[in-house]
Amino acid sequence: MRRTAIVALVLGLTAVPTAEASSAPEASVWVTTPDRVELMHERPRVAFGTTPSTHPTIVVDPDRSYQTVDGFGASITDSSAEVLAGLSPAVRADTMRKLFDPVRGIGVSFLRQPVGSSDFTAAAEHYTYDDVPAGQTDFALEHFSVAHDEAKILPLLREAKRLNPKLKVMATPWSQPAWMKTNDSLVGGQLKDDPRIYDAYARYLVKFVQAYAKAGVPIDFLSVQNEPQNRKPDAYPGTDMPVAAQLKVIEALGPKLRIASPRTKILGYDHNWATHPNDGTAEADYPYQILRDKAAKWLAGTAYHCYYGDPSAQTALHNAFPDKGIWFTECSGSKGATDPPAKVFSDTLRWHARNVVLGTTRNWARSAVNWNIALDSTGGPHNGGCGTCTGLVTVRPDGSVVTDAEYYTIGHLSKFVKPGARRIASTSFGTTGWNGQIMDAAFRNPDGSTALVVHNENDDPRTFAVNVGNRTFEYTLPGGALATFTWTTQHKSRLDLVPLTGATASPDGALAIDDDASTRWSNNAAQAPGQYLQVDLGRRKDFRRVAIDSGGNLGDYARTWELSVSDDGTSWRPVASGRGVGQLTNIDVRRTSARYVRITSTGAASNWWSIADFRLYN
Repeated sequence: MRRTAIVALVLGLTAVPTAEASSAPEASVWVTTPDRVELMHERPRVAFGTTPSTHPTIVVDPDRSYQTVDGFGASITDSSAEVLAGLSPAVRADTMRKLFDPVRGIGVSFLRQPVGSSDFTAAAEHYTYDDVPAGQTDFALEHFSVAHDEAKILPLLREAKRLNPKLKVMATPWSQPAWMKTNDSLVGGQLKDDPRIYDAYARYLVKFVQAYAKAGVPIDFLSVQNEPQNRKPDAYPGTDMPVAAQLKVIEALGPKLRIASPRTKILGYDHNWATHPNDGTAEADYPYQILRDKAAKWLAGTAYHCYYGDPSAQTALHNAFPDKGIWFTECSGSKGATDPPAKVFSDTLRWHARNVVLGTTRNWARSAVNWNIALDSTGGPHNGGCGTCTGLVTVRPDGSVVTDAEYYTIGHLSKFVKPGARRIASTSFGTTGWNGQIMDAAFRNPDGSTALVVHNENDDPRTFAVNVGNRTFEYTLPGGALATFTWTTQHKSRLDLVPLTGATASPDGALAIDDDASTRWSNNAAQAPGQYLQVDLGRRKDFRRVAIDSGGNLGDYARTWELSVSDDGTSWRPVASGRGVGQLTNIDVRRTSARYVRITSTGAASNWWSIADFRLYN
């Protein structure tokens, strides 16, 4: 297909099919490539078959589920509202459809809105909703007003909710009114350590939530401070809010908000995966301190940003506090002053695909949210802060609008993964730091359909397979490409995964049984007879299948093998033997009960022998 035709398809995005086009099981496919030749281009469907693949195989398991999805999107900042409001009515309406319409656009389903001014403010002066002359206070909040937002921000928010009624809105303040702060400024400083101030700030946030609801924009989530460890914001609103201060705010806010707006959930922290060196290290465990405190009873969970650390921090926090949710709420693309547009698009697509689209969702995030939804061609307007940020769309000087890489990274989620979806298990071989493999995440939508988002981290094309139940298809993605596969057919499996909780593996086999196919056990040598991996299940367990998955390391599968079991780790009995032909070897046996399982290489090959995932099924 010619490039112009592909772009035309993108600008008139088609509906996600609600039923298979034929009786044969098929998956629909949408692809975006780093060279922009394909931009969420709908390719021909691919058929599921019954023949196992020799390629790295993504095994999707709908019976294992994780977090519920709230949505994916960005922020209609003051700057975004300025550039969108400045468009001609026809272009603005078309742009809003492309952003929020689930059928004709990408169906953005989550917005994080600043409470007052941020660095992305079009006005010359920063503002809050209760500004008074220097030296004065307003504990009664008599001057509170969201009138500033009625001009441009709220009309756009109401239009977004009209286009996508399932849209959720989060609110986050960058600064309290200056009279509440130690330096009497919106830029820097701390909240005054005074019970009257904590009470006034809590009432300020409640009044904001009530005002927005009255304006037709109910607030679903509220955090109490953007980036509370950012002690020196660059000429834009910000507050250094230590843990103790945030806890006092939460204690004051929780009871008031529960009465005034029970639907609104409070989120703590709202900062990076790890503490940035410029922010100091005194409270490196900030989110842990928040959730350990009695004030955590008012919190639904915590929020994270992308500017330091990596998404695995989310899983670490989830493991420590599994009853609290995790939301990913900010990440901006950026560009250098001399970077050509092609490089900006390619680099952003690849990094965001690994870290935001897949890294956050595979690490328990209920949302994935970029920063500005729209900026002008200079990356503004902005007042302090980021001078290199990019948005989902860019407004050119001639009044036209172009879609950026973030439009497609968010779109590959928001168009196909609906609010209320659950992430389900899928083997994934890529890493957020880049290892050149295939990376993915799978979701089951409320209507029962499945969406699988796949990224080829490598510069070269990569072929892989997708297996669900007893059905498999193969696909080849161009280098760096991001794709979404959807299907409505329910592929049932007669087998259930046997948990390996508490199991151990030797020699040095922990990475083979960690339920993470991006890690691997390897013999670190050419294959030879007698090499083995032995798993101690901790107690006798029943199983009918053993899956030996060599992951994305092509050729690292045992050429011939023997499977043995034992009750005591000393006396072994063979139960199966055979020849490996590809990356995933499924060994079906009669129902077997054993504590120890050993897979032994019985042949020779120049390749190393690697096992990325060792799984049992019953």
